[in-house]
Amino acid sequence: MERIKSFTINHNILTPGFYISRVDDGDIITYDLRTRKPNAGDYMDNATMHSVEHMIATYIRNSEIADHVIYFGPMGCQTGFYLVVKGVDSKKTFEVVKKVFEQTVNHDGDVFGKSAIECGHYENLDIELAKKECARYLEVLNSWTNMEFTYPE
Repeated sequence: MERIKSFTINHNILTPGFYISRVDDGDIITYDLRTRKPNAGDYMDNATMHSVEHMIATYIRNSEIADHVIYFGPMGCQTGFYLVVKGVDSKKTFEVVKKVFEQTVNHDGDVFGKSAIECGHYENLDIELAKKECARYLEVLNSWTNMEFTYPE
């Protein structure tokens, strides 16, 4: 059986960053928003992942690329998130991602969708955890220089 693309990346040398994971049909791009170093023992807990997911999914689906966003969600390994976008330049996507992470850091109010009607585990949401994780990743994005968004080799 063929290995999936993400299993071909050397996770031992992967660092937090913004990477193109794969491109499908020419303009559907899956981004690896790696917030933590893999296999280093520092993983997001469920409440952090869940809270960031609610905030970023909402902000990015209300951004200037909203109509192009296919998916945003956490990685099972607890070291980042996937963002799938159709028909948007990678540099533009990068700038929008920086903006929505900054919006989350500066958010005034509770986590979007924090009610029993809107979420299946709403008690697991915490705006302070989302802000802390987003601030941490924003530091990575603000110093990012790999504008080809390639994985380390």
